Amino acid sequence: MLILAGVVIVVAGVVPVVAMLARALGFRSKCGRRGFGRPLDLDVKAAVERLAEAIRFPTVSAQGAAAADPRPFRDLRDFLELAYPNVHRTLVREVVNESSLLYTWTGTDPVRKPILLLAHLDVVPVESSTEGAWEHPPFSGAVSAGFIWGRGTLDNKASVMGILESVEHLLIAGFRPARTVYLAFGHDEERGGAQGAAHISSVLQARGVTAEFLVDEGLAVGEGLIPDVAPPVAMIGTGEKGLLTLELKVRGASGHASMPPASTAAGTLARAIHRLEARPMPMRMVAPVRGLLDVAGRHMPFARRLVFANLWLFERFVLRRLALTPATNAAIRTTTAVTVLRAGEKDNTLPTEARALVNLRILPGESVTGVTECVRRTVSDPEVAVTPLLAIEPSALASTRSPGYRVLAETIGEVFPDAAVAPGLMVAGTDSRHYLPVAEEAYRFLPLRLTREDLSRIHGVNERIAVASYAEVIAFYVRLITNAAE
Repeated sequence: MLILAGVVIVVAGVVPVVAMLARALGFRSKCGRRGFGRPLDLDVKAAVERLAEAIRFPTVSAQGAAAADPRPFRDLRDFLELAYPNVHRTLVREVVNESSLLYTWTGTDPVRKPILLLAHLDVVPVESSTEGAWEHPPFSGAVSAGFIWGRGTLDNKASVMGILESVEHLLIAGFRPARTVYLAFGHDEERGGAQGAAHISSVLQARGVTAEFLVDEGLAVGEGLIPDVAPPVAMIGTGEKGLLTLELKVRGASGHASMPPASTAAGTLARAIHRLEARPMPMRMVAPVRGLLDVAGRHMPFARRLVFANLWLFERFVLRRLALTPATNAAIRTTTAVTVLRAGEKDNTLPTEARALVNLRILPGESVTGVTECVRRTVSDPEVAVTPLLAIEPSALASTRSPGYRVLAETIGEVFPDAAVAPGLMVAGTDSRHYLPVAEEAYRFLPLRLTREDLSRIHGVNERIAVASYAEVIAFYVRLITNAAE
């Protein structure tokens, strides 16, 4: 009996290990796609010149309460009409709320649900202190060394122009979509989209539009972004984190700093902030992150494949590793960032009020109400008033089994045949959240190859896009419309 019991124990220990090794050995690449063969007949040089010209219009989102200057948007609109004559002869163009654009390309089959392609016309401002660091002036649209340079080349005029280039190309080729295609270009995405995308969405809602899916800017074809993964990974954002800005405010008695109380308003606020930073929100692996790890893990060395093939056992270990860097930590928890502090006017006078703004990005599956209450419990001080100032719920997660996801993955495989395709989570905000009432599924994908260096250029100095990469942007939208709407 003792021998039999020992055998049972050994077998019980060996079987799980064998099963884990078997899972790791079978945890292989899902790549194997090939391109679509003959390259598209695109006049890339002319397309590059049109993008360069679009960059020269400083369509900057105004900061603070100021309204955006409508003139650059109007001038850009006039240029687009000249640059894409077939688009403007065939599609119905509407100017929404003075500066946003909605195009309708009516399909031949009214029964089929439409698709919605999004981008935005506005760009972030250029800090005056950084202008001297640009290799080419930020609104020059210079074409040099194989790149188009300037603010908006990555975020997000390459998408605007790439979409219009693709439609113009298809019209010249005689293509007619079976389903209706909407193109929606907001003018204030960098400020939240309340005046642009929200208004366009309201127009579509009033017309009873329900798109089968939408595609907006978002994640991209990452090259070298995931350690130990050799091929590029094309990440389709299937979800977007919510946004919550909380005000923390403490009131205190006025007086001379030579006779302070045990704790000033500033000190009370500082302790509250310390508690928030010392007790981050809990870690959790949402479906898009799990899906990304499933794909990326298949391209890693065997030891790491063993881990990612057996997340049922190693999930907590993986979460702890992801929490070590800001970029990956943002994908596994609701993040907390203290961004603004205000207290006092003079060094010898007690502050009567101390105030902080806290920016939280909410993980899908959590809520504005729940996160607000969690902050109040963590602060745990009745002297600290916690007030929501801006609240946007996280998006629902789009399906990875829907026709929209399949056509996106197919199109990526055609245009980026060297890339592995995976779902992912958008940790920043996009205009897509305004269109959720008019689309069954929302996907966030920017058809650009991006390296770590490229990421630092978005909203930064020397923003640029490679000419070859821009050609892929156009090819992607051509193939996406063809695959989805024929």
